[in-house]
Formats: sequence, structure tokens, C-alpha cells
Amino acid sequence: MSHKLSLRKLAAAAVLVPALTLTACSAGGRAPESGGEGGGGAVAETERMNIALITHAAPGDTFWDIVRKGAEEAAAKDNVELQYLSDPEGGRQAQLIEQAVDQGVDGIAVTLAKPDALASALKQATDAGIPVVSINAGEDRFADLGAFTHFGSNEKLAGEAVGERLAADGYEHPICVIQEQGHVGLENRCAGVKAKVPDTEILYVQGTDMTQVQSTVTAKLQATDAADVVIGLGAPFTLTILQSIETAGSEAKAASFDMNAELAQKIVDGDVIFTVDQQPWLQGYGAIDALWQNQRGGFEIGGGQPVLTGPTIVDQESAAEVLEFAEQGVR
Repeated sequence: MSHKLSLRKLAAAAVLVPALTLTACSAGGRAPESGGEGGGGAVAETERMNIALITHAAPGDTFWDIVRKGAEEAAAKDNVELQYLSDPEGGRQAQLIEQAVDQGVDGIAVTLAKPDALASALKQATDAGIPVVSINAGEDRFADLGAFTHFGSNEKLAGEAVGERLAADGYEHPICVIQEQGHVGLENRCAGVKAKVPDTEILYVQGTDMTQVQSTVTAKLQATDAADVVIGLGAPFTLTILQSIETAGSEAKAASFDMNAELAQKIVDGDVIFTVDQQPWLQGYGAIDALWQNQRGGFEIGGGQPVLTGPTIVDQESAAEVLEFAEQGVR
């Protein structure tokens, strides 16, 4: 399989989904309401909707800026008043869902990183007749929890793709760094790598504290000579892992999941061997647009199956083509 991302493919994708712009999440994990300032062009003449996008984003994780940009552009097109709310703790994320239900929103888009913690709140939503779409995490649980579709990558498949690529390139002793223990998507990524490279070691770090991330990875690399590649499960974490590799004087390489402009440049420069992009802009855009389509015509995209936005491997051969989109905040 070729990992090259051609401009023709990117152009074709742009025909299906318009390009958009991005705003940062609030430092406290909760953001004010947004009317969807991104995008441009004609706005739907349908009755105005109120949709809540509720994620498990932690403050400072640039991945969620891209998700939110996609959601905001869809909201601008679809005449949607968008509320963006987030909390990395499952119980508090459930409270945000309950808050949205109490407000009588017209739709909820939600991440299912910790699905068991959200089950009761999501039942309240569906019992109230509020349509639910899931994104990013929970592709194997969304239907059970009442969502009519899911936008995201198959994380186990993505991990296996990484493992296959590493094995083909001769890597035998990866360290897979998980920044949030119990997050089903992150656990599945590392499980997928381990399925293809059995000597993969899992290392847990506290993703809300980058100083701790760096010190923990540094100590691990200083304690072992076997590691030949360290895998970060998000762009900010991989960039921190690069510092750990340098500090430890390790010969290990770095690989990654997800994308931002700085990471794309590191791939272009050869400092990171590749990343797996799940195209988060599409997740945010698709979720809001699917809820609008559901209200305007009863449409349910996906036919009961997840709508996959990845995985796509971006390596040095293809990163230069992707970099300009990353600099715009849409990759």
C-alpha cells in the first residue's frame, strides 16, 4: 500500500467537505458558546439548531482545536448555534451531557473515551429524544450507547498499521506512551502495535503534565538500551518525547499518532519517522453536519456503521504536501 498522499486525493476530498478555520479551547477545558464563525458562503435556511459538542479534551491539546474548527465550519453552514464543552474526567463529561439535556439542545456530538462513565447521561439524552452522534473514540460502543453514527478512526486498525510499518522498517522494541490510562482509543492503539510487534512495551504518563511526561520517558530511555522507537499518541506528546530522546542520549527514533503543523515539519525534517492521521477536522465537521441532516430529513449517515476518517500514514514522502494544510489548522 502506498503511503503517499497525492494532491489529487486532497483536492477530491475538498469537493466533498469544505475547508475551515480553528479556535483554541479554553484553558479550563470549557469554552464559550460559538455561533460558528469559520467558513463562509451560503447559510442553510433551515430552522436554527442548538448542538452541543462535548469532548474529553484536556487543556492545551492542539488536536481538539482542529476538531472544533471542523465543527464550527459545519455550524456556520448549517445555521447551528454550537456549544463546545470539554472535560477529560469521565464523570464530569457526563455532567456536561446532562447539562445539555436539561437545556433541551437539538443534538449532541460526544466523544466516548470512557463510555461506561457516559452511559447513564447518554440514556437521558436518547430518552429525551435528542439525537446523538459520537466522534473520535468509541467506534465499537457508539450504537449500544444510542448514537446513530460515529466519525473517527478504527484505533485498533490504526495501531496495527503502525506495527506493520515499524516491523517492515526493522524496529523490534517499541515503547508506546499512553497519556491517559483507561482511554479506550489510546489503549487500542498500543494494543494494535503490540499485535504486530510483540516486544512493544506500554508506558503510562500523566498527559496533563508535560514536565512529568518528559521526565518519565527520559528515565525509561536511560534505564533501557533496547528501545529502538518511541511512539507518542498525540502530536504534543511526541514533540515532548523528542526532547526526552535527546536528553537521554538515546538512539531511539520517534513515531506518532495525530498531527499539528510543528509535528508535520518534524516529519519533513526527518526528526519523526511518520504519524498516523485520523483527520480530526472531518470528525468535527461530519458530526455537526450529520445532526443537521438528521433534523432536516431524518437522514442517518453510515448505515449503522462507523464513518472512518482514518487511519492515514503521513511520512517524509507525503508530509510536505500535508504541511500547508497543517499550517492552516485543518490537519
